[in-house]
Amino acid sequence: MYLYNNPNWPVFEWNSRKLLPLLSYVRSRQGRLIGKMGALGFDLQNEANLETLTQEIVKSTEIEGEFLDSKQVRSSIARRLGLDISGLVHSDRNVDGIVDLMLDATTNFSRELTRERLFTWHASLFPTGQSGLYKIKTGNWRDDSKGPMQIVSGALGNEKVHYQAPPADQIENEMRIFLDWFNLEKETEPVIKAAVAHLWFVTIHPFEDGNGRIARALSDMLLARSDEQSYRFYSMSAQIRKERNSYYDILEKTQISGLDITNWLEWFLNCLLHAIENSEKLLEKVIFKHAFRLKHAKVNLNDRQRKILNLLLEDFEGVLKTTKWARIAKCSQDTALRDIQDLIEKGIMIKSPQGGRSTNYELKTDK
Repeated sequence: MYLYNNPNWPVFEWNSRKLLPLLSYVRSRQGRLIGKMGALGFDLQNEANLETLTQEIVKSTEIEGEFLDSKQVRSSIARRLGLDISGLVHSDRNVDGIVDLMLDATTNFSRELTRERLFTWHASLFPTGQSGLYKIKTGNWRDDSKGPMQIVSGALGNEKVHYQAPPADQIENEMRIFLDWFNLEKETEPVIKAAVAHLWFVTIHPFEDGNGRIARALSDMLLARSDEQSYRFYSMSAQIRKERNSYYDILEKTQISGLDITNWLEWFLNCLLHAIENSEKLLEKVIFKHAFRLKHAKVNLNDRQRKILNLLLEDFEGVLKTTKWARIAKCSQDTALRDIQDLIEKGIMIKSPQGGRSTNYELKTDK
C-alpha cells in the first residue's frame, strides 16, 4: 500500500508538538544566516549566491547519478545574472537548461506555479529529448506507455521495486490538486510546506524522468519564499547529496506508510539545519576570496599567474606542483617555477608545509 492509496490522500498529518523545537531552531538559524549575509554588501552577496546556486545545481544532478562540469554551471549562472567574473567558459545546452530552471524557481519564487511552467522546466532539463541513451517524453506528463512508473534497483531478473507511482491517467487530477495547494494554501508554515511539496511531488512522479530535480527545485522555491528573498545562501541539494542514502531510505519508508509524515518532516528539517550550518564554510570561502582579490588587486601579474590564481580560488583539484602549473598554463617547468617564485616574493603564495617527494605550493593566508 503506497502513500497515495490511503483513503484520505493527500491530507497529510504530522505531530506539530514533536516538530516545533526543531522547526523553531532551524528558523532561528535561517534568520541569523540571512542577517549575517545581508551585512556583507552587494558584491559578497552576489558571490555567495553564485557559489550556492552552483553547488545546488551540481549536487542535485549528482543525486541522480549525473555529473555536470561545475565551471560550466558557474559560468551559465553568472551570464544569466549579469555578473562580471573572470574565467567564464562555454556551457552546454543541458547545463543552461537546468540553470534556467533553478533561476526561474528561485528568482521568480512568488510567481504562480502552473502546469505550463512545470512543462517548461521539464523540457529545459532534457533539451534534446533524451535522458542518457533513451528518448523520453518531455514537456508533458508521463503516459506509462512503457509500463508503470517504478523505482527499481538490482540486476535484470532480480529487481527490487522500491516504489510504484500512481497510474498516468490519474496525473492530471493529482497535479491539479497539488498546484491548487501549492499556490493557494497559506496556513502551513513555509519550511514545512517546502518539505511537504517535495514529498508530494515525488510521490506523484508526474514526469518520465527528472522528478527528483524538479522536486528539489520546488523545495528551493518555497524556501526562497520562507526567506523572502531570491538570494540563496545555503544548498539543500548539496546536503541531500551528503545524506543520499538516508534520503532515499526515508522517502521509501514514507511512501509505503500512512499519511502521518512526521518522520519525513523531521528528516527534512535536520537536513536543512545541516545545510545552514555548512553554509558557514561557504561564507568563509567567499570572504577569503573577496579579501584576497582586494589585497592583491594592484599587484602586477602575467596572464599565466592570473589564470592559476583564479583556479586556486575556485575549485582547484589536488595539489599544485610546478609540473601541474606548466601543464595548465602551457609553459615549460622552468617558466612555471619562475612564475611561482615571483608570487612567493610578492607574498601571494608559499611552499606547502605538507611537503612530500616534490614541493607543493598554495595560496598564502593571514592565518
